[in-house]
Amino acid sequence: MMVRMAIGAATAASTLALVQSTSAFVAPRHSRDSTPSAFSAAPVSATWPATPVAVLRASSSSSPLDAGSEAPGETNGKKTRKVVVVGAGWGGLSAAHALSTKSNSLGEDVHVTVIDAAPRAGGLVRDGFTTLSGQRPAEAGQHGFWDNYGNIFKLLEDLPNVDANEVLTGYDRQGQYSPQGLEAEWPVYRDQTPRLPTGLAQALYTKFNKLPPLDRATALHLVLAFSDFDDTPEAWDKYDKMSFRDLCTRLGVSRRCYDEAFEPMILTGLFAPGDQCSAAAALGMAYFFVLRSQNSFDVRWCKGNIGDKIFQPWVQHMQKTGGVEFRTSARVVGFETTEDGGRITSVKCRMDGNDSDELVEADDVIFAVGASALNGMVRFSPELARHAEFRRFANLRGTGVLATRLFLDRTVDTPYSANACWGFDRGVGMTFFDITKLHSDGTGTAAPAIAGAPGSVIEVDYYHAASLLVMDDDDIVIKAKRDLDIMLGEPSVAASVVDAAVVRLPQAVNWYYPGSYVDMPDTSSDAISNAYFAGDIVRSRHGSWSQEKAYVTGIEAANAVLGRPGIEGVVPLGSDEPHVAAGRSAVGLMKTLMGGGDKSKAPSLVDFLW
Repeated sequence: MMVRMAIGAATAASTLALVQSTSAFVAPRHSRDSTPSAFSAAPVSATWPATPVAVLRASSSSSPLDAGSEAPGETNGKKTRKVVVVGAGWGGLSAAHALSTKSNSLGEDVHVTVIDAAPRAGGLVRDGFTTLSGQRPAEAGQHGFWDNYGNIFKLLEDLPNVDANEVLTGYDRQGQYSPQGLEAEWPVYRDQTPRLPTGLAQALYTKFNKLPPLDRATALHLVLAFSDFDDTPEAWDKYDKMSFRDLCTRLGVSRRCYDEAFEPMILTGLFAPGDQCSAAAALGMAYFFVLRSQNSFDVRWCKGNIGDKIFQPWVQHMQKTGGVEFRTSARVVGFETTEDGGRITSVKCRMDGNDSDELVEADDVIFAVGASALNGMVRFSPELARHAEFRRFANLRGTGVLATRLFLDRTVDTPYSANACWGFDRGVGMTFFDITKLHSDGTGTAAPAIAGAPGSVIEVDYYHAASLLVMDDDDIVIKAKRDLDIMLGEPSVAASVVDAAVVRLPQAVNWYYPGSYVDMPDTSSDAISNAYFAGDIVRSRHGSWSQEKAYVTGIEAANAVLGRPGIEGVVPLGSDEPHVAAGRSAVGLMKTLMGGGDKSKAPSLVDFLW
């Protein structure tokens, strides 16, 4: 009762709004190709050499992307510190960017080498795909930037060759569909007045079409969990052991509320069913994207392929400012360490088309890859596997994504340019986007992704999609079009597909399974003194998720390399709103009393639920 009074009826009434809103999480991170090795520098069994091969000394320029970079060596009589970053996604590029800018400002000589298996930087969200005809460009999903992406927005403001307003759309409404039609509509929350406390705002301003009020009311008890879960390591340890479905069931959420609201949230937010996702991950993700403030769920979308709009200008800026070398189309195939295994001395990589390996000397190494890639590195690297800390990473895994892009022969009106969907395949999440609208610059000039298209271009993506990845291309295109027809009706039925892109991404996105927290890496390795980690699988107290978390952990890894405070240069999240802070304080006070003055000794809500 104390918790409910402290949080207030406003937050309680909004819990369903939180759940519904988060289900519009749409493809913030993707990869490409049919094997994990194709989307990161991580080795897999098919590419990791069983026996050593000839080793060459790394040259100072191995890729067209690194033209203009300064080679490692002596600079002004001082030894250059060599940092190797494995992976060129948000985390890896953030680490390289921070190392370059911070080392310059500190007067240190740091040379950064970024290694990635893809031809272009971008990691799990890169582009570089084509349609089945080979005539049109495509990418793996559509990429959104939510209101709390403060660090990424700052990057876009700071890059001299990027204009955020030219790269990103404005804010717009979003929809949610099922096979029965439109289920919910999310407005642009920042446009709604008056501005209300978070929770109450989402409850009043979100439009729910079909879920009965009595079922929505059963979400009330989740307020207890949000009050108890404060994102501390202790809270993670408690809530990570339980699945999100178990949490909802034990708190009395109705079956219909769970199936129609909570399960879609998890499938499109954490990319796996709720009974296979950590309750801690679900609570943390939902709070970041929806409940931090009234505006949290407002999102801007990239107006074109993210590689062209953001990653290439970013890479070019780092090359121009010096100190960062990019080795793309290069797979990491091994490591050299000191005799005791306590330090990595070199990273062994193989360029596409080469039979020989190259050694890239390293004073420090930052692993900026996802769960599946880190798993692969440990399984096929005895140098890493000798350490218990690294062996636990072999438990990490990813889940599959299927990204499709349909080019239609006519324009099909879509009420919302971005949409979350549920109910089309058991255990599979789904989103669709009107690329024609999102990639329009408003001047009549078509972005490359839609240039020459005779009609609408629609992206249809599926998550936890292993059961769909086995289908052939033609059947996938037919299915995606059929699902679209069900949601959009006769205008879509009358349209024909003239071209399509199909991108299979097995194990491409991180899977936050119950118990995964103990397997995740920290920023700095305990076993290997010069190894560090970046990415959204890394444990961090910042409170962010997805691309923003990957970016933040890149800065934190760079700070660790340079011996700087972990939060230096990181834009913090805003404080909890007063009513949320009051609820968490009430829970903390109760725990302190129950723990005899030490709240860490008190039971949590999870202990009572078990």
